[in-house]
Amino acid sequence: MASVHAIPSLDEQFEFTAESKRRLLIGGAVGVALVVLGAVLLSAGVGEHAHEAVQGHGLSEGHEGAHEHYKWTTRLWANIWVNSIYFTGIAVAGMFFMSYNYLAQAGWSSVIKRVPEAMPAFLPVTGIIMLGVFLFAGHDIFHWTHEGLYDKASPEYDPIIAGKSGFLNTPFFLGRMVLYFVSWYMLWRVLRNLSLQEDLYGGTEYYYKSMKYGIIFLVVFAVTSSTAAWDLIMSIDTHWFSTMFGWYTLASWHVAGLATMTLTVVMLKEQGYLKAVNNSHLHDLGKFVFAFSIFWTYVWFAQFMLIYYANLPEETIYYRERFSGHGGIYLAPFWVNVVLNFVFPFLVLMTRDAKRTTILLKVACWGVLIGHYFDFYMNIMPGTVGDHAGFGPIEFGMILIFACAFIWSVSTQLTKANLIPKNHPLLEEALHHDI
Repeated sequence: MASVHAIPSLDEQFEFTAESKRRLLIGGAVGVALVVLGAVLLSAGVGEHAHEAVQGHGLSEGHEGAHEHYKWTTRLWANIWVNSIYFTGIAVAGMFFMSYNYLAQAGWSSVIKRVPEAMPAFLPVTGIIMLGVFLFAGHDIFHWTHEGLYDKASPEYDPIIAGKSGFLNTPFFLGRMVLYFVSWYMLWRVLRNLSLQEDLYGGTEYYYKSMKYGIIFLVVFAVTSSTAAWDLIMSIDTHWFSTMFGWYTLASWHVAGLATMTLTVVMLKEQGYLKAVNNSHLHDLGKFVFAFSIFWTYVWFAQFMLIYYANLPEETIYYRERFSGHGGIYLAPFWVNVVLNFVFPFLVLMTRDAKRTTILLKVACWGVLIGHYFDFYMNIMPGTVGDHAGFGPIEFGMILIFACAFIWSVSTQLTKANLIPKNHPLLEEALHHDI
């Protein structure tokens, strides 16, 4: 429903202040210091779990093989991988949000478009990091990269993994990884340039071109979001597979991205920006976070329930390892994941007023962001470091480094265009948005 609103000035330029840069640099430096401290402690054997990886704890032979030559550096590489996956998802979720809003010809979101539009600029950072980690430490993260698994004369020969060699081989894997990041980033560059040109020249030409490329991205992402999830996460547990894992990862990436957008919009408003954003826009963002938290839960439960009901050993190993494997160190994070990603946002954002209250939006979104970090932690750590996982200086430092770098990237992008896309053809609808 439309109503009459006082239209504020549409000329808003975000200022990435020297003080903000200083704080981010300090935060990044603290993160580096924590990682160095954690590395020193781990190299000295401090902070390691002493649990035995035995079959009674839910480990299969394939999982044991992945950890029998554990080095403390594996925990470092695994943390880089967790954070890279996490922030890749948040970044690409911005492009996903833009694209389906173009497809739906949604007007309400045009006033906040600059925020999701800024997020995918971080993709080259995580892409380069992940490429480097795979090239230098792929053996530590991906069990399937060990050559002996494919040699029938080798004592390490694994017929199951060998049967997947047509898909899981290093050249093809690297090619797919490059394809994911290049296709996502290049399509974002096209949309970003069209958006900036629209700001300069107006009209509907750039909008319809943006719609076309947004649809192309959705088609590409429909395939690559699933295959990227298989490659970058699911293949860590090489024996295990789930046909729902692509949807599960997409849901996690999407809701984490929505929480990031909502937090950014709220914080910009608190700093005096985005004056055209009203309670109805915040309400819609809150509904998105609420709805897709429930969608994530639906996919999570559907995957868990089907595996539980079928009770096939090659499938249940994934959950047995997280419930009772490795001395039970993953059981608490498992339930924290469920509580923060479903129970917490469900209760906090249930009412209409909650979705319009900035403090509740911030609390819910921070909970979702922390929860989905745990989600990817639970996906990756058991298959990479096993019972050597934990939460110490390396974990906290790595999160801080990536978060500061991501905020720097988004802030830089926000300075490059007017915060309100004042020549967007549907902006008038957004300015009078009222629900």
